[in-house]
Amino acid sequence: MTQSNPTRRSRGILARCLLAAGLAVSADPALADTTVRLLHVEANPNYAKLWRDLADEYQTAHPGITIDLQFLENEAFKAKLPTLLQSDDAPDLFYSWSGGVLKAQAEAGAVQDLTEKMQADGGAWANAYVPASVAGVTIDGKTLCVPLKMSVVGFFYNKALFAKAGVDGDAIKTWDDFTGAVAKLKAAGITPIAGGGGDKWPLHFYWSYLALRIGGEEAFTAAKAGENGGFAAAPFIEASTKLRELGAMEPFQPGYLGTRWQDTLALFGDGRAAMLLTFDDSAGRQSAAAADGKGIPREEIGTFRFPVVAGGTAKGTETFGGVNCWAVSRNAKPEAIDFVRWFTGPEAERRMAETGMLIPAAAGADEGLKDPIVKGFAADLTASPYHQLFLDQDLGPSVGRVVNDVTVEMVSGQMEPDAAMQEIQDAFELQ
Repeated sequence: MTQSNPTRRSRGILARCLLAAGLAVSADPALADTTVRLLHVEANPNYAKLWRDLADEYQTAHPGITIDLQFLENEAFKAKLPTLLQSDDAPDLFYSWSGGVLKAQAEAGAVQDLTEKMQADGGAWANAYVPASVAGVTIDGKTLCVPLKMSVVGFFYNKALFAKAGVDGDAIKTWDDFTGAVAKLKAAGITPIAGGGGDKWPLHFYWSYLALRIGGEEAFTAAKAGENGGFAAAPFIEASTKLRELGAMEPFQPGYLGTRWQDTLALFGDGRAAMLLTFDDSAGRQSAAAADGKGIPREEIGTFRFPVVAGGTAKGTETFGGVNCWAVSRNAKPEAIDFVRWFTGPEAERRMAETGMLIPAAAGADEGLKDPIVKGFAADLTASPYHQLFLDQDLGPSVGRVVNDVTVEMVSGQMEPDAAMQEIQDAFELQ
């Protein structure tokens, strides 16, 4: 009688198991191939190409992973995204402005809370970014987004037009200096500022920055906590008064209430307005928008911080802008987490910085910045003791609309400061 060999039998069972597993894998390609879908707003073809190059490099290093980059125009993105997030066709990763919109998406269960992942291993992932960027995507103690870039708003000016009017851009430090420059430009027959009232939000920069210079971090912290009268408090009333006074000087081009944002870039780039309160990367934007496709040469563009206001309690180095990020949708594939961590890592973001497309959120990646204008704004962010997010995003969609609406009405002289601030406060309490 022949006895069985236990070792041989075990090997046979193992072989059959491995064969079965191999057949199962080969029978279902989906188990081997994964597509990570990313949705973004990006109109610059050079930037989109860099992202595609980076995605291709990741794919090469990770066989079986396909990165599908999808781009939509800004308004189309905002219109389509809510529907996508409620469906089974949501992208794994999507671009976000943080703030109130992101908070609402999280409350609706549309995005993942990344706090645990960010803080694992002693906070290794979170510590890979500039602290202010992580703070900007952390809402109610939860990290809801992966930082991509930081942005700051400041003044750009046309050096040639300033010289013609006898204005020294380097000497503009206070609000009085600024309004004095506006008066000189007008006297020289030059439109002082390109204003975008058609889109409304570009004008809210003025009111928000004035409030930041007058009340500082304390005023915004108290208002968002519902303390000291909220947005009807004295610093916001004073900011509104100064904005209304600026509007009375008629600093913008004729018809500014109907002018869209893109057109303000063209006005500045064509030399038809001397100043523009804008994003840090607008040197390239104005070139693309100008009639000749070139705009003002970089060496002919000056910049200055939003001026301080006499009597204000702020330090004057606080910044106003955004922290943009990648939100991870609720049903995102696990591979999406690995990709977005790499895609926002120091090496990838250094290469993005080299093109001038962003001020990176990744720590140390700002070494890649080459454009002196962008480097200057990046230095302002580094020195900033407090970075206030765009209010029309930070306060949520419903309050943001009111902020934008009343800003336009104040600067155009159609609403009194007290009434405007009460409208914002009422909207804030109702949300």
